[in-house]
Amino acid sequence: MKRLFKGLLYLVVLLAAVFVVGGFLLPASTHVERSISIARPPGEVHALLDSYKRFNEWSPWFELEPSAKYSYSGPESGVGAAMAWEGEKVGKGAQRITESVPQQKVVNALDFDGTQATGTFTLKGEGDGTRVTWALDSEHGNNLVSRWFGLLLDSMVGKDYDKGLAKLKQVAESGDS
Repeated sequence: MKRLFKGLLYLVVLLAAVFVVGGFLLPASTHVERSISIARPPGEVHALLDSYKRFNEWSPWFELEPSAKYSYSGPESGVGAAMAWEGEKVGKGAQRITESVPQQKVVNALDFDGTQATGTFTLKGEGDGTRVTWALDSEHGNNLVSRWFGLLLDSMVGKDYDKGLAKLKQVAESGDS
């Protein structure tokens, strides 16, 4: 019995050491990025991204829980425009536009119930259309759990970004922008 207990204790210590040492070897930040080409000029695409007024038309998360509660504050568009949400499936969070460069970029400060990140939409003219790149950047610092979680972020968020960009393309190209 002592031998089994001693073996289990060694295993727990080994796993803890792997978690700690491995965690410090992992990157202190995570970057997720997806792109799509939209057959609309950068100014029209920027107008859709620079306001939360039509966000739920292309958001990959809205259809997951249409009954979630949304609130809006600040100006209708541009720096300071903000949106918060709360729901059973989508959780609780908020986002606020912190930088807006017409026809080029919209940057959002994201708060997922206390976890901070940055979302960036970069727009680049491409022929008669626009190449839209949606990126998520998360800083983990010395938080080991967050560093391990960062390994899963691309697989968790990437498919939602692909879906959201496809819906953004559909909304923008419908001519209602």
